[in-house]
Amino acid sequence: MTNKTYLEPAAELPVQEECDILVVGGGAAGHSAAIAAARAGAKNIILLERYGYMGGDVTGGYVIMVPNLSWYDKSFVRGLQEEWFTRLSKIPGAVTAPGLDQVGCTDPALLHPWRAFHDCVSRDGYGGCKPSCLVRSVYFEPNQLKIEMDKMLLEHKDAIRVMCHSMGVRPILEGGRVKGVVYESKEGRKAILAKIVIDATGDGDLYSRAGAPCQSMADQVTRANTTALVWRIGGINWDLFYQWRSTHPDEMAALRLGLTRVAGFRCLPMPSNQNDICWVNSWHANRDCSQVKDQTETEMNTRSTMRDVLDYLRQAVPVAFRNAYLYDIAPQLGTRISRRLVGEYVMSTADFAYAIQHDDVIAWHSTICQVNDCGPVEIPYRAILPQGVENLLCPGRHLSADGIAIDWLDLIPQCVGTGQAAGVAAAVVVADGSTAHGVDIRKVQDILVDQDVPLPRNAKFEAKDPSYRECVQAHQYGLYTDKAKLAREQREKGQRLDLDFQEKFNEPPKH
Repeated sequence: MTNKTYLEPAAELPVQEECDILVVGGGAAGHSAAIAAARAGAKNIILLERYGYMGGDVTGGYVIMVPNLSWYDKSFVRGLQEEWFTRLSKIPGAVTAPGLDQVGCTDPALLHPWRAFHDCVSRDGYGGCKPSCLVRSVYFEPNQLKIEMDKMLLEHKDAIRVMCHSMGVRPILEGGRVKGVVYESKEGRKAILAKIVIDATGDGDLYSRAGAPCQSMADQVTRANTTALVWRIGGINWDLFYQWRSTHPDEMAALRLGLTRVAGFRCLPMPSNQNDICWVNSWHANRDCSQVKDQTETEMNTRSTMRDVLDYLRQAVPVAFRNAYLYDIAPQLGTRISRRLVGEYVMSTADFAYAIQHDDVIAWHSTICQVNDCGPVEIPYRAILPQGVENLLCPGRHLSADGIAIDWLDLIPQCVGTGQAAGVAAAVVVADGSTAHGVDIRKVQDILVDQDVPLPRNAKFEAKDPSYRECVQAHQYGLYTDKAKLAREQREKGQRLDLDFQEKFNEPPKH
């Protein structure tokens, strides 16, 4: 980078559109925000997306497994997230997952076949974890989801205008209030004015430029500070691969090391919704998905090793990969974390270790966090609400969390859940003539319950299904694990939750 600068001439920009709600980014969070806002009664919504399809990581990055939607026998992550799979289940072969009527099952005979699919059986291997049971983790075909996400938008075409191939680049601010967004496309640089804006870019592109406090990158001992480029392999037999790795643990350990050696970074084949196709996930360490250099090197370095990795798999596991071939490559970078909002509330390990309750809870999600045995955690509205900036909401993987907790909150379910809540909140703001900071949160929560979102201590949801409260109380909110007990001991002694304990707990992923 040089020290030279260029003074860009001032210019008048045409205002292309005016709307009530502007959603920037059509990924899992942004798409959910637009749909939820329309269903909450909003009539003038624009959804701005830089690619030509919706879904972001989930469809373009081929993150084709959505994990841990249930805990024990309860489906905690519902709403629009579960609607995806309800709709896709009508398409033959589009979805593979334990059914909603199977979650919590402990029958060893039924657990066995699902162990071939990562996270379809509850996580174990740590102190105090519950007995193994089936979990609602869903594998799906990304191209079918692309189609379905379009269909969902078209069902609300009278309320939502979609603008693809358009990238929001700068918020329009007046007195600390966001009034719209400058965007760029093949048509040039233009503006859209809005009553409220939702930053669903995933990297805080708007809130960082609006002056909202934020941090960059995640703690280096977590999965979140890595990037990926996913690709798929066809012509394989996953059932045979699972049998091989189950009966050859030493060789499987050698395969993990061998793949890292051949590729030059960690990578591993993962199951898909089809037995003859798998996807290869990767973890390029110490990469920031908002930096051009890291983005470029991740994609080019991954593609340059694909043939070598494929050849190694053919040689090492011929029983499953003998006829393997390159099926396809994800059209976009696999992103995890770059910027993190420092919002009106910053989520941390304490939320999981102490089952902290929030009056402004907008999502009550089971997660991949083992501190509370993957039990539900309350995500507050304040975690998507920026400090010092009005009428801007920030759902998705760039929400307000510290460098440890973000590792459990940047996944697709939390993007969908916070996106759905942001859309409902925006609709309430517009309908009531209020602000993002002054929104009637009780009204938001009641509408979310109407949209099939479980919420704790909500009278409407409690009347609908008290068994969720009974479940978390009966299972102590998951705070029976060794890590949760240690956290409780530290609190009882007046000690702060120890950072060193958190770092040691979050070792680099083994999956």
